[in-house]
Amino acid sequence: MNTLKSLAEGLEYDIICGPDTMEITSVVYDSRKVTSGSLFVCVCGFVSDGHRYISQALDKGASAILIQGSQDILTVPDLIKMASAKNAAVLSTPDTRRGLAHVSAAFFAHPSKKLNLLGITGTKGKTTTSYMVRDIFEKAGRSTGLVGTVSNIVAGEVRQAERTTPESYDLQKLLYEMAQKNSDSCVMEVSSQGLMLDRAYGCRFTVGAFTNLYHDHIGEHEHANMKEYLEAKLLLFDQSETGVINADADSFEKVMEYAQQRCPVFTYGIDNPCSVRAVQIRKDIQNGKIGTAFVLISPWYNESVFVAMPGKFNVYNALCAISVAGVCGIPFEAVREGLAGVSVPGRLQMVPHKGPFTVLVDYAHNAASLENLLDTLREYCSGRLITLFGCGGDRAKSRRYEMGEVSGKRSDLTIITSDNPRSENPMDIIADILVGLAKTEGTYLLEPDRKAAISLALSLAQKDDFVIIAGKGHENYQIFRDQTIHFDDAETAAELLSVMDQKRD
Repeated sequence: MNTLKSLAEGLEYDIICGPDTMEITSVVYDSRKVTSGSLFVCVCGFVSDGHRYISQALDKGASAILIQGSQDILTVPDLIKMASAKNAAVLSTPDTRRGLAHVSAAFFAHPSKKLNLLGITGTKGKTTTSYMVRDIFEKAGRSTGLVGTVSNIVAGEVRQAERTTPESYDLQKLLYEMAQKNSDSCVMEVSSQGLMLDRAYGCRFTVGAFTNLYHDHIGEHEHANMKEYLEAKLLLFDQSETGVINADADSFEKVMEYAQQRCPVFTYGIDNPCSVRAVQIRKDIQNGKIGTAFVLISPWYNESVFVAMPGKFNVYNALCAISVAGVCGIPFEAVREGLAGVSVPGRLQMVPHKGPFTVLVDYAHNAASLENLLDTLREYCSGRLITLFGCGGDRAKSRRYEMGEVSGKRSDLTIITSDNPRSENPMDIIADILVGLAKTEGTYLLEPDRKAAISLALSLAQKDDFVIIAGKGHENYQIFRDQTIHFDDAETAAELLSVMDQKRD
């Protein structure tokens, strides 16, 4: 039985009124979900403040309320009066985000302690690396869950993810489900927001890995500057038993200085001295999969490796995954098989078919990522690069100009279409893309309907061409001014290719 006192044990709090001995049947941070016996935690969000909904929570039967000490929505006498009328307790804590994480972990009996919890943070590479880790662990016979940007996976069941790192209660519930369904491990993307807002507080990570740091996520509702951004990511090592760090990252020295004061650390890289290193790197194609081969030097394995994803950046992702596996004692055969067969939804995702050309779906949705993608694929492509993309509405116009220019310079043919136009007219967005493309001598076609554009690209593909469907990656929707529809690039391409294959047969 969970009591208010048992859930709050170890948390800094004061009792405003009522007993702390009552049974708590649920922990809730959304007043609409309160039922009889709930503990309602008042979280101060970016949009709304949970303290404004205390009266509603009490009316719906909340047994206890956890408030933030600095809140100024209700006076203490008013709180006592409201709660006493419902025979409810009120507790105060300095930070209800941390409070929510604390009581949620306690409510679900600290599920992270029952799993090998593997945390990955960094600006780029979290999603791909997490899938690599999961594939390796699964090959080793370890039932492994996943929490991340693309999806959450519980005992093999794939669920759509709403954010990279879920709110603390939802995260603890996911981990609890994994433990209940006999998973022994979980790999988790840990965002800087998730760390800064204490969503992962109360979790103990067997391994915490840092991939890199780039200028991103700076803004009103994210981080004030790069210093704050880095400091948020470093918090992962406060909760980790072992650290893994990219030795080639620009921020390596600061990350290493912080991490090694808190846990043992292994490093990985290509250029700088490190524990886990890739040498003799070369592009390769094995079993029809484009990728990269290299010789691995590490404390655990010294073998040749093939990773079924191209590019130097995926060598770094693979080295991170290998380091995590090595720390956890995973056999090399599982590492080899996991990396050789890895597939990440929307990240250089190959769409299988019988034709003589290659079709890839990728999440590249800004100029830098598209440039990196096309430069990488050019090394493997002996035919043409046919690039299909659009840009999102209600977003910076500069991204449209820049992506148009990159594709015009690096593609043999660009097909411009819609992405998520949102409230904007798709043709206005396309016109902006053309501004950038006009700076180049690139050949292009226009087709606003994304399915028709994909069909056009596939129909034009010839032997040895690469068709790159860029921008939306793993997303399975398309947002218009008046509706949101189901739309999945890989699914759409697969359906169209299936018809083409049938015609060939």
